Amino acid sequence: MIKRHRKHRIMHGAVEHNGVLYCGGHGASDVNLDMAGQTRQICEKLDGLLAECGTDKTKILQARIYLTDMSKKEEMNKVWVEWIGEDHLPARATIGVADLGDPRRLIEVVITAAVD
Repeated sequence: MIKRHRKHRIMHGAVEHNGVLYCGGHGASDVNLDMAGQTRQICEKLDGLLAECGTDKTKILQARIYLTDMSKKEEMNKVWVEWIGEDHLPARATIGVADLGDPRRLIEVVITAAVD
């Protein structure tokens, strides 16, 4: 069975199938924050989405992180590791991109997680 969560105009925030949760891209609500602030805000949003879907950050299997400025990667990494913890790091790719729709948007995160 497929379960869809958080319907938006063009997508769902997450889709669940066979115990796996596929999440759409998540960005910070406040694009005036710096890289650390935007990353922190995204992590908080992911905590809420994961809880709503019956899972948590310790069950994240994979993450794709899109950055508009790769020179700020370490700022993002610091917040990411503090949030997820070194024992629960998922498979991850960090991808540099030219644009995320708003020049102030520095980061977008896509995750896949197990659901018990």
